[in-house]
Amino acid sequence: MAGILFLISAPSGSGKSTLVNQLRSLVDGLDFSISYTTRAPRGSEQDGREYHFISREQFVAMVERGDFLEHAEVFGNFYGTPRTSLTEAAQHGRDLLLDIDVQGAEQVRQKVPDAVSVFVLPPNPEVLEMRLRNRSRAEGAVTEDVIKRRLAKARTEIENYRQYRYILVNNILDKAVEELTAIVKCERLKRGAVENGSAKGDLQHLADIAERCRQGNVIGLEDVLRSFGLGAQMRLPNQQLFEHGGE
Repeated sequence: MAGILFLISAPSGSGKSTLVNQLRSLVDGLDFSISYTTRAPRGSEQDGREYHFISREQFVAMVERGDFLEHAEVFGNFYGTPRTSLTEAAQHGRDLLLDIDVQGAEQVRQKVPDAVSVFVLPPNPEVLEMRLRNRSRAEGAVTEDVIKRRLAKARTEIENYRQYRYILVNNILDKAVEELTAIVKCERLKRGAVENGSAKGDLQHLADIAERCRQGNVIGLEDVLRSFGLGAQMRLPNQQLFEHGGE
């Protein structure tokens, strides 16, 4: 690829979409891959904006043609990232952002090993449940079974956090946006891309923020894991990350 591939994953209801939208409004040169899905649109979602909404038959046909970089089934619906997203970003020399679940992220990492991965965590199950309920109300339907299923799924997804290079705890939105922006700009800096007018002090500030989000450096991560019933023993020392498939 000519640019950098950024993978953003999170349990449903963690505020990932809001973070991504904020990032795209603040950072230039960042393409966003619109995935395909077989689920129905929610609330004000529009075809071709949040997702390409297609039938299961159409999705299966795309899989058979090899149109997807990755695809997975989540809560009974199919999701897939089109291969054309990569080729188009490469042709224009732009970075590409994928809003992707943990299954899809694993598939992409195998095909693009130098992808930069970010996992977004809610601060605790109570906040996650509140966000899920608020979203359900906004969509006009509160289904207890769906909320409980997504809370249970969140714990399983969070177990995969070690596979990601960076961890964001989305407790305060402005802070999480600042951290995600710093990660993108810092990764660009590492690959020789420096924004015009950037002062040395500004670049160091970005690097400091990004480094605090590195998996082994996140303050309070153990508390988040414990709140989801995942003990601190899950956390690996920094030196073991590369040996266990993490970045």
